[in-house]
Amino acid sequence: MNLNQLHYFSKLAEVEHYTKAAEELGISQPTLSHAVGALETELGTKLFEKQGRNITLTKYGKIFREYVDESIKTLDAGVKKVRSLTGQTEGVIELGYIYTLGSEFVPSLVSDFIRTHEELKVKFHFTVGNTSDIIQGLKEEKYDIGFCSMAEKESGIQFTPVGTENLVVVVPKGHPLSYEKAIDLEQAAAYPQIFYTSNSGLRPVVDRMFEQIKVKPEIAYEIEEDGCMAGLVSQNFGIAVMPEIPVLSQLSVDIVPLRNQHEKRYVYMARSRDTFQPPLVHRFAEYVRNRGM
Repeated sequence: MNLNQLHYFSKLAEVEHYTKAAEELGISQPTLSHAVGALETELGTKLFEKQGRNITLTKYGKIFREYVDESIKTLDAGVKKVRSLTGQTEGVIELGYIYTLGSEFVPSLVSDFIRTHEELKVKFHFTVGNTSDIIQGLKEEKYDIGFCSMAEKESGIQFTPVGTENLVVVVPKGHPLSYEKAIDLEQAAAYPQIFYTSNSGLRPVVDRMFEQIKVKPEIAYEIEEDGCMAGLVSQNFGIAVMPEIPVLSQLSVDIVPLRNQHEKRYVYMARSRDTFQPPLVHRFAEYVRNRGM
């Protein structure tokens, strides 16, 4: 049983005439007769019976028609849905991105894209997570595009740099380091640190910074999300080396620049190399590459 046979059956049941049905389907009458005959053989029953020059559905044909019509209706809806999601001018783009990009970068990027492409009917779905979550989501095709850190040994993921974030030392208001114009990392290492968890894309960067000065800091707490990290700093749980993100201006913290440090947090657009992506996703990716951060 194949889809053509079901379409042929449905049309024949509608017009109740082999010649008319064949004409509307754009096939020959023998082709239609053969297809319906094969379908009846597979089902083991007659679906049509003669009624003068026309034909009519048998009792079993009427039962079968209900399921065929419902199946075709469902399939047509699926076709329309897929076309709407993957079309040239309309569709849905699934984005995953790290926490630091949630307040400005991604909202601004998407807003500008929609504004400059008013001819498109595009919707975005947003999900926030850490780099590990986003990479896994790309592999599982949950996301079309991710914005995150570079993940090593991920040959199936294409990483395109789209910007950088400055790393600073964040301390509670009134902290001894608050009054410095800039500090060396050795000065920051004298205080308990709030670090990123091991699955964060920033953890290797911060670890490397301390390794380069041959200092092993006291890690008081580990946390995944930047806003929560800054919140802990504001309540004197420790200090943190982290990106200079917008939410810092809303908290009771001071931002101290780092001296003699060249490490930055690089932000990448991540895409699966092997997964099919519709035209709209390619168009948005090209826009991101041209725009940057």
